[in-house]
Amino acid sequence: MLDERSKRVLCAVVQNYIRYPDPVGSGTVAKTHPIGLSPATIRNIMADLEEMGYLTHPHTSAGRVPTDRGYRLYVDSLLSERSYSGGDLLYVLYKFYKNLEVLRHNIDMLFSEVTRTTSMLSHYLGVAMSPKPDITTLSRIELFKYKLDTVTAIVFTAEGIIKNKVVSFDAEVTQRDLNKIAQYLNSEFSGWTFEEIRLKVLKEMSREKNICDRLISKAIKICQEAFFSPHGDLFISGLSEVLDLPDFADLRKIKELSRAIEKKHTIIKLLDKLSDLHGVQVIIGSENSMDELKTMSLVVASCKDASRPIGMIGIIGPTRMNYSKAISIVDTTVKLVTKILSEK
Repeated sequence: MLDERSKRVLCAVVQNYIRYPDPVGSGTVAKTHPIGLSPATIRNIMADLEEMGYLTHPHTSAGRVPTDRGYRLYVDSLLSERSYSGGDLLYVLYKFYKNLEVLRHNIDMLFSEVTRTTSMLSHYLGVAMSPKPDITTLSRIELFKYKLDTVTAIVFTAEGIIKNKVVSFDAEVTQRDLNKIAQYLNSEFSGWTFEEIRLKVLKEMSREKNICDRLISKAIKICQEAFFSPHGDLFISGLSEVLDLPDFADLRKIKELSRAIEKKHTIIKLLDKLSDLHGVQVIIGSENSMDELKTMSLVVASCKDASRPIGMIGIIGPTRMNYSKAISIVDTTVKLVTKILSEK
C-alpha cells in the first residue's frame, strides 16, 4: 500500500503525462500540482515509485512515465472515489440523448451513432456491441430482393428493435419467393427467441436432405444468416481520431491497432466476458487478453434492463488515456442508452 503522499505524487505524474506526452520531472510536478512538497522530496518519492513498479524511467530522459501498474492505481482511485466528472460534457451528452431517442427502434443505427459520438467526444475509438440474439424475441421478418444473389432481411423484435441483415444466396430468388418465405417464417417463429429459432433450425438442417420444398430450404438458409450469431453485432468508429494522437506516430502501433480492429470476433468475445459486470470496467495495457491491445486501454460498461445485459458501450485508446474523461463519457452514455433501450 502506498502512503497518501506517494499516491498524490503518482497521480500528479499520471495527470501530467496524460496532458503532455513527455516524461515528467519532479520540478514539473512541484509547479503544476500544489501538493506542498519540494522538488527534492518529490524526486525521492518518484524514485521509490519507480522501484515499486508504478513509474518507469526512459533512459533518454531524466523524467518518468507511468507503467500499467501506475495507471491501474490511478484509475482505481478515480472509480472508488467517483472523482471523474462530466461538467460541460454532460450537457453535450444529454443533447445527444435527445437525438438518439428517434433511433430507439433501429439498434444498428443507434449503436452506430453512439460510437461516432463517443469517438468524437473522447478522440479515441468508440466501440459498441448490440444485445445478444438469444435474449431477443422475433416479432416478424420482412425480406426484400437486393441484388441478383443477395437479400435484405429486416428483423422486427418484440423488444421494439429493428435489425438489418444482408443474406447471400447461391441461386437467384424472386421477390414472390421471398414473400412466401417471410410468411412461412413469421407463422412458424413469431414469439420465439432467436436462440429457440437457432435450435429449431439446427434440427431442421439435420434432415434438410429430406426437405422437398425448396422454399423451406431457402428459409433455413435465411435463418442461418439472420439468427445464428451467438453474440451481438460490433460497431467501431473513430480510427481517424486515434491516428491523430502522438501515441500513434509509431507505424508499429498503427499496425497493432489495425489488426485489433480486424479481429472483431476477438473484441466481441472480450466484451462478452465483461457484459455481466456492473459499472464501468477499465482494462489497461498488459491486462488485455488481446496481444494487439497490450499497448492500449479499454473503458467499457454494460447497458442493462433490470439485471439483463442489453448491449455494451466503450472506448479504446492508448494507455496514456484521459481516463477521467473517458470513464465519464462511457458512464453517462451507458445510462442514457439504457434508458432508451428500456423504454417499451
